[in-house]
Amino acid sequence: MKLIADGSGIAAPRWREGNGAKWIGTFQTLSVSLPYCRPERQGWRCRDSNLAGLTTPCQFLRGTFEMKIFESRSLAFVPPFAYENFRRAKSMSSSVESRAENAPQPDRAVRIAHVRERANWMRRRLLKMIFDAGQGHPGGDLSASDIVATLYFDILRIDPKNPAAPDRDRFVLSKGHCTGALYSALAGAGFFPEAELDTYLKPESRLNGHPNRTYLPGIETNTGPLGHGFPVATGIATAGQIDQAGYRVFVLTGDGELQEGSMWEAAMFAGHRGLGNLTLIVDRNRLQQGAGTEDTNALEPLADKWRAFGWEVVELDGHDVGALIDAFDAAAEPRNKPRCIIANTFKGNGVSYMHDNAAWHHGVPNADQYALALSELEAEMAA
Repeated sequence: MKLIADGSGIAAPRWREGNGAKWIGTFQTLSVSLPYCRPERQGWRCRDSNLAGLTTPCQFLRGTFEMKIFESRSLAFVPPFAYENFRRAKSMSSSVESRAENAPQPDRAVRIAHVRERANWMRRRLLKMIFDAGQGHPGGDLSASDIVATLYFDILRIDPKNPAAPDRDRFVLSKGHCTGALYSALAGAGFFPEAELDTYLKPESRLNGHPNRTYLPGIETNTGPLGHGFPVATGIATAGQIDQAGYRVFVLTGDGELQEGSMWEAAMFAGHRGLGNLTLIVDRNRLQQGAGTEDTNALEPLADKWRAFGWEVVELDGHDVGALIDAFDAAAEPRNKPRCIIANTFKGNGVSYMHDNAAWHHGVPNADQYALALSELEAEMAA
């Protein structure tokens, strides 16, 4: 028997059905200590449990909770940010109902502020990586940073100390050339030391120009050739559906990548299978190498195309962290369709001279440009 924690329940635990879980009873006097939190692990997770309750190595909160206990094969991980939110909590009653409909909601403003700070740090760090390496794809890294930061620092149920946990959420970077954003997020989340980012693209470095799952923990599949990551993610989601597993699959694709035929084969298959555990995010910056997507091979009406393939579609501002959090929280609800989030972004976002500029799909700033980019991003954080 296992307890399943909804990762969106941060200020207090919220227990949910779904993903193959079965409701088997309510125990009004089940005493537990929460959260299972180890700061050195940069996160916390639920443990296998019986009716004796949960034990924790460090106890921030005690009380008698009314809980739903589920019988399931799933063990869900809670985002690292849960620890920070518990640390900030001012006070809580010693007796709390944890039914989803009555549980206190997370402090949305704090979640947003945390992700924004992490996204800004990622932008500064990835620009240093590219500047030092003398090569990279800063435009797409910067357009995707808010999306990747929201996933890694708020949404994904992952444990850097156990990166191969069977019930972890899966993230696939289908636009595999944007490793600056991915590697900075992985290092920031604790998958490997931040200092290793300084080896980016150097001889014998584990940090290649395209992600390699045999080199680094936290990478689900090798990507780089466009049109490959999304079909692999669809296969991972299909395996989870067959196994009735509790993990979710998130995949980030470029919009120019949607000109690959393999993308639409995967989209058709996912719609046919009703892969409710699959969320695709399109980094819709409308630029690809050398030109605009609509000048190269028009994608519009993009939302209608996804709906025609049997997908739920959400369109939002891909730099609005609050909108991203809301969309990802909604994606956690049980459903029988895959979900496509069209995130409208700007290539080079956050740096004035790169903003919406196709020339920065691939490129390296000179010393003056690098200094200007850092000053602009630092000013953004200070504002």
